[in-house]
Amino acid sequence: MATKSEKSEGILETVKTIVYALLIAGVFRTLFFQPFWIPSGSMKDTLLIGDFLFVNKMAYGYSQYSCPFSICPFSGRILGNEPERGDVAVFRHPVQGTDFIKRVIGLPGDKVQLIDGVVQINGEPAPQVPAGEFIETYEKQGPAGSLPQCKNLGVGLGADCIKDRATETLPNGLSHDVLDVRMSRLDNTPVYTVPEGHYFMMGDNRDNSTDSRVAQSALGVGFVPFENLIGRADRVIFSSAGRSMFFVWTWRPDRLFKAID
Repeated sequence: MATKSEKSEGILETVKTIVYALLIAGVFRTLFFQPFWIPSGSMKDTLLIGDFLFVNKMAYGYSQYSCPFSICPFSGRILGNEPERGDVAVFRHPVQGTDFIKRVIGLPGDKVQLIDGVVQINGEPAPQVPAGEFIETYEKQGPAGSLPQCKNLGVGLGADCIKDRATETLPNGLSHDVLDVRMSRLDNTPVYTVPEGHYFMMGDNRDNSTDSRVAQSALGVGFVPFENLIGRADRVIFSSAGRSMFFVWTWRPDRLFKAID
């Protein structure tokens, strides 16, 4: 039978193990990966409200947000690569300071414009090929209870909400789907010249995304500085269509470990 002293030592060892595990998990999260929950529909149909993913913070190197401890031997950003056109990236909003997720469309020095909803990069269109329709239920989505935008106006709760879908191909050959509801003011824009050290970001759900097409003076994203980049999203880990992840019946098993294109 264990003595009181042995029991106390056993409890202490258990507590130490838990503390060490939490510290290791905290450092791992801080330096390498960051969890991210998709709260809005701006990246449909690539990402859905309720998708849960880990952001690869090593993709673009360490940032000032990655190393908050005074014991870290580095500052700034090192060991990283430049973002590639087409990456789905998480970044700190230059004005609001909150974390956003969008697709990298324009690189430093690029000239980006939209004409009739088609992205033009350095004067060349990124071609779009019709890819059917994206259909979802018109209902409140996610914890915020937001309603989706629909091409079929006047749709009632519980009915089909329809968007046009097209496959867009960027100059580097990467293809992804984009959604369209109707012609909007952001479908025709002036030419944006991306400054050095900055990036032009857009959501795949083009009519439901406040992105680099909206100036920072209007509380939009504007051009995103390299130092604001947090990491690249590569894969959906888990997904729930409900108002809470604890609603088991709303889980989406088909999205488990789904690669992000």
